[in-house]
Amino acid sequence: MPDNLLDTALVPAAPPASSSRPAEVPEKFWDAERGELRVEALLKSYRELERRLSQRAAPPAPEADEEERRRWREMMGIPDSPDGYDVTPKHELCGPDPEINQRLHEAGFSCAQVQLLYDLAAERLLPLVAEAAQQFEADRQAEKLRAHFGGEERFRRVAAQLKAWGQANLPPGVLDALSTTEEGVLALERMMRGDEPRMERETAPPEALDEGELRRLMRDPRYWRTREPEIVKRVTEGFRKLVGG
Repeated sequence: MPDNLLDTALVPAAPPASSSRPAEVPEKFWDAERGELRVEALLKSYRELERRLSQRAAPPAPEADEEERRRWREMMGIPDSPDGYDVTPKHELCGPDPEINQRLHEAGFSCAQVQLLYDLAAERLLPLVAEAAQQFEADRQAEKLRAHFGGEERFRRVAAQLKAWGQANLPPGVLDALSTTEEGVLALERMMRGDEPRMERETAPPEALDEGELRRLMRDPRYWRTREPEIVKRVTEGFRKLVGG
């Protein structure tokens, strides 16, 4: 059907295109004859700007002079030397290391990136190192127990006896705590044979030490590694007080 001429006539006519350049459009991007943007010129300029920005973010070429390298480091937040890294360590074992900082500086790490690296080391690596150290010490103590009892098979038999005796005669939690160290297992053996005062299954008095604190003391390297007398004494007396002995 033909267009409705009356409706067509009532539609407002579009305003004529303005041939004047808008103030926000640079002259090189304006086609005065057509009264419109020069799209090709605009795209070409944008691509050139993108290329230059990517070049500025990239490390300087090997043949670049020191001034160019300095400007690039300043733009990226990289100090002039490794000594410029101001690291705040989260743990004393993860403090700044000059050799590591030298390598990070050569790799173009910024101050923020270096700080993040040390933070991650404290948050993620230290727990893994501590866990590995505890496992190593546990393996070492288990090996000493196997030697003490005369081999793997005999240690298994004694371990079963100690566990059964401990479950029948010791307060809850004490067996688990004593089983975590070589000294604790040997103490269990002496108690089972009657060579040490027996820990009866009775309610601990109100003044008894906290079992959690005793467990923390037994995990202290001063107890299981260096066997400091004062720490060993505190653990022994703590368990005796815990069971009212």
